[in-house]
Amino acid sequence: MEKDIGKIKKNDTSDIVIRVDDFGGQRGLTIREFVTSDRYTGFTKAGVRISAENFPKFKEMVNSVSEEEMKETPEQSKDQETLDEKKDSKKSDEDMPDY
Repeated sequence: MEKDIGKIKKNDTSDIVIRVDDFGGQRGLTIREFVTSDRYTGFTKAGVRISAENFPKFKEMVNSVSEEEMKETPEQSKDQETLDEKKDSKKSDEDMPDY
């Protein structure tokens, strides 16, 4: 039995897929990355599987996080801008030819 619960867009080529499935005869919740590209389309090794036995604890842990805790602070926004600038700088360096 496989039942897709939903997916969350990670970037232009990847989604995070959540599904209930049976793997090795054991029911569980699988959270994995699904990639769509020219070279490969399918699930990657990146992800996690929560057994049915551990699902109640997992659900309790996720539900214990408040939406307020998940709100981005101004400091986090600044940190992300710095990371984005470094990433853009690295891309510029990669575009430069080697002489």
